[in-house]
Amino acid sequence: MSDTIAAIATGGVVSAIGILRVSGDDTLSIIDRVFRPVSGRKMSESPNRQLVYGSMLDSDGTELDICLCTITRGPGSYTGEDTAELQCHGSPTVLRQGLEALFRAGARQAGPGEFSKRAFLNGRMDLTQAEAVIDIIHAETPEAAKNAVGQLSGAILRKTDEIYASLVEICSHYHAVLDYPDEDIEDFQLKDYASTLDNAIASLSALESSFQRGRIMTEGVRAAIIGRPNAGKSSLLNALLGYERAIVTDVAGTTRDTIEERVRLGNVLLRLTDTAGIRETDDRIEKMGVDRALSAAETADLVIAVFDGSAPLTEEDHDAIRAAECCDKRIAVINKADCPLVVTADVLTDCFPEICIISAKEHAGLDALEAAVAKLFPSPNAPVGEILTNARQADAVTRALESLRAAKNAMELGVTPDAVLTEAENAMSALGELTGKTTREDVTNRIFSRFCVGK
Repeated sequence: MSDTIAAIATGGVVSAIGILRVSGDDTLSIIDRVFRPVSGRKMSESPNRQLVYGSMLDSDGTELDICLCTITRGPGSYTGEDTAELQCHGSPTVLRQGLEALFRAGARQAGPGEFSKRAFLNGRMDLTQAEAVIDIIHAETPEAAKNAVGQLSGAILRKTDEIYASLVEICSHYHAVLDYPDEDIEDFQLKDYASTLDNAIASLSALESSFQRGRIMTEGVRAAIIGRPNAGKSSLLNALLGYERAIVTDVAGTTRDTIEERVRLGNVLLRLTDTAGIRETDDRIEKMGVDRALSAAETADLVIAVFDGSAPLTEEDHDAIRAAECCDKRIAVINKADCPLVVTADVLTDCFPEICIISAKEHAGLDALEAAVAKLFPSPNAPVGEILTNARQADAVTRALESLRAAKNAMELGVTPDAVLTEAENAMSALGELTGKTTREDVTNRIFSRFCVGK
């Protein structure tokens, strides 16, 4: 028996529709107290997944809203328990009143992610599917959303279950021969399973290699915009955002601190950091900004170095070039193409694999920058849904892969079968942590604490 939880499942702003969600053993009796169908029948007598028109009521019978209600009995619901949803008008006040009525009828407030946590604990989804729920909610690019949907449909689960089953076959065959020597069981030969280990290693290697792109897909590319004062860094930030986020003046040193914004450029999400102009200065505050600019370049996934194309390169420009060389992926942007250009691409080709000529002021040439970013951060060569998106998943896959490689190495060295099987069992344990077959309670709680209330 589980207690019954309730929450507002939609946002806290005025909208056309707002949803109240309920799950738990007392759902049907609670919903009978809070919702009165126009038919006069009890809501608990309605079929599963059928929308019923009626009134949402307070504990004293006061009508709070005219709305729709649907119930789904466990174990075929999202959570695996009896559930109900009230689809109300999207007034935050009405939704709060409805939630309070549910509490008075016997429900309690759901915690962050508690609906999805119950779905996991009741076997309705594995951990990768549960994490995909929050990835869908936070997806900022079509690519990220598609991958999350693929994970929610069980893409990673299917892939790892196949590997897990193959390892179970190896271990069970070995233990059967060991435990029942008098039975007519085919002799256990490690060499018979060499291809099984090879296939598992190849499959997990592909999953592991997807993580770097998966991280970028969900978290975005950490991109630092650097350059000397008045090169047009803030103008470029504003052009990419489509509004005046940073102050732009012809006074050198206007930007003294880093400014961070997120923007989607094509299919790539950029976490842009506009930095102070790189130059020597006696101004203590401005120097702090310059130091932060250099630090941002050192830790970035991408450096976009901006140059004033209307003036010859200066020593400060060369300082910016040296700062950009700290990053493996870098793009040179020759700005102010609306003026006669003095700086040409050939003077920067030795330091920058990608060079774009733009006018941030006129918003011209940004398509070339988009193409350059896409070239440096291409879409992963992996099926939709089979891209790892967080460090927990990647760590589990890496540990499983290390154990399988150790097992294969032990096999090739001709060690006793039990040493190979120990590594295979370690790999199974790591895969169990990935999907949630075996996981600690604190890990589970940490995963679902990232969720919204009502999800």
